[in-house]
Amino acid sequence: MAVKEVENDFIKFMIEDGILFSQFKTTSIGTLEDIKAIIDLRHEISAGEKQYWCYDFSGMKTFDKDARDYADKYGQDYLHACAVILNSHITKFIVNTFILLKKPAVPLKGFSKKEDAVNWLKELKKKNEQFKS
Repeated sequence: MAVKEVENDFIKFMIEDGILFSQFKTTSIGTLEDIKAIIDLRHEISAGEKQYWCYDFSGMKTFDKDARDYADKYGQDYLHACAVILNSHITKFIVNTFILLKKPAVPLKGFSKKEDAVNWLKELKKKNEQFKS
């Protein structure tokens, strides 16, 4: 299956085997402008279709509050689910605890291993496809 890719100076997106992957190209603290560019680029590659997103957060320090608020409001469009790859078990625990309290509009879960994140997304995708049939 062909891989579809888009990128800017900050992030690269690719769709492979029905999963949307992303990788940051720089290490920094993300701003509101950065998150808007990320969301716009993700919408571009999604082409109006919902995706299962494997969001590799390693390499990114954090996003400022304005960016986080914007992502919370506008960042869940065109998503079935999002698996976030984090660089530590402590960060994963904090994120997953926050997710339990926040109850996002789409399934969201933190992982410390890419393989586990992809497996979770594939399982959700399989369940959703069986439910549609």
